[in-house]
Amino acid sequence: MKSFLREFLMTIIIAAIIVFAFQFSLQTFIVVMSSMEPSFHDGQRLLVNKAVYHFDEPERGDVVVFKAPNGRKGDYIKRVIALPGDIVEIKDSEVYINDSALDEPYIMNPPQYTLEAQEVPKNQYFVLGDNRNNSDDSHHGWFVPREDIIGKAWLSIWPPSVWQVVPDYPLNEALTGS
Repeated sequence: MKSFLREFLMTIIIAAIIVFAFQFSLQTFIVVMSSMEPSFHDGQRLLVNKAVYHFDEPERGDVVVFKAPNGRKGDYIKRVIALPGDIVEIKDSEVYINDSALDEPYIMNPPQYTLEAQEVPKNQYFVLGDNRNNSDDSHHGWFVPREDIIGKAWLSIWPPSVWQVVPDYPLNEALTGS
């Protein structure tokens, strides 16, 4: 009986550790609206890796989930375009990082707006939705503080027709002229 009780308790403890580790490192996120089309659609469910940025910093091209800006409720999902210290500018329907145009195969349409050159502040990130012309994002004058980033979109888990690892677009290599 003692052996059974010990094994049962160990099983419960191991299960609790696994559940805790899962909750610490992963979170589901439901895409709301169309700001990330064509990459993600309204109602699509993603698994977000919350642990990745405990070991590394966000990179250009990462799709991140973060706390909504300016005291709004909820979470947002956008693509990291510029890092702290980068100069970002949007002109002639293209995004420029440090005077180099980005090659962006994932966007719905080129931006139909301009943004004067500006430096991304320390510990903050410039993010844009893939649906450039229908997205509340950094081109509206706000940045994402590092501490507000929840995690990186990792897996598309619903609907089943779009099960996949979230495609990675490393924008460091996408800078034309680099």
